[in-house]
Amino acid sequence: MPENSQPNFAGIEVALKTLRGVLISKDGRTLSRAESTYEPDDLIKTISELTGELQKSGEIESVGLAIPGLVNRKTHRVLASTNLPFIASEHLHSDLMKATGLRFELENDANAAAYAEYKAGAGRDAHDIFYISIGDAIGGAIILNGKLWTGASGCAGEIGHITIDTEGAECGCGNTGCLETIASGPNIVRRARERLNRDNTSSLSRLAMQDSFTAADLALEANNGDDFSVMMLERTGGSIGIAVASMINLLSIERIIIGGAIVEAGDLLLKPMINEARKRSLPQCFDATQVVVAELGVEGVALGAALLARDALIVST
Repeated sequence: MPENSQPNFAGIEVALKTLRGVLISKDGRTLSRAESTYEPDDLIKTISELTGELQKSGEIESVGLAIPGLVNRKTHRVLASTNLPFIASEHLHSDLMKATGLRFELENDANAAAYAEYKAGAGRDAHDIFYISIGDAIGGAIILNGKLWTGASGCAGEIGHITIDTEGAECGCGNTGCLETIASGPNIVRRARERLNRDNTSSLSRLAMQDSFTAADLALEANNGDDFSVMMLERTGGSIGIAVASMINLLSIERIIIGGAIVEAGDLLLKPMINEARKRSLPQCFDATQVVVAELGVEGVALGAALLARDALIVST
């Protein structure tokens, strides 16, 4: 029997290879957590098993499922997902409800993380926020006057697909030079490899001695004083700052929250980002905007999905 007989709300994040789940009470207390790996062909089954694990701690009234892709919550459809193309199935929503017997709400992962930060993290005392998630992909979300604003299609906030370099690399979305082709984790690594391969002066970097490295390795080397790694993070931060300045000038938003794995790089990335945003923003807009780091870490997406399932405050215009 569940320990808690009151209706509760679950949130599940679908990441590249893992599922992260959280169960919260109606008043937002975390009751339990669960994680699992999955294979694409077994996604429905694994989500069903994970909700069953969470349900041991209390009855579930609704489940929020956060997905890295374009989601229209009104139609319960995943429109597209660059990193998880198999998840863009018109039957996903109905298959989940059939497998679990539970109500499901589908949501974009950045929207979910933004909502969690707004309710319980770095945005909890703000009215309006823009959230940017920088990890294996780059997503964004807008909350205006306390409500998630998703636009006419349900896809608003996709800052990762703002063009930064018209002559840049091709993006998975079909465009070229998107912010994601510069500042996402895999593309930071790609750019670093290209530079190491063509620039003999960079061969002294410790990264050049590794057969493989990740964006986290680059951040570690930068924090250890590796000049090449510092330079790559500074240039990456500058590119993000260009996109941030666009959001500041467009929205004159109260607070911009930077989240995702890249924040582990700390000031080596954040300082050049803020400096570039300051340089490219209207002073009046920049001075009215706070740029801060997300507080909730890896649990933020699942928590936000659970809170959205509870609150159902999505407003599309």
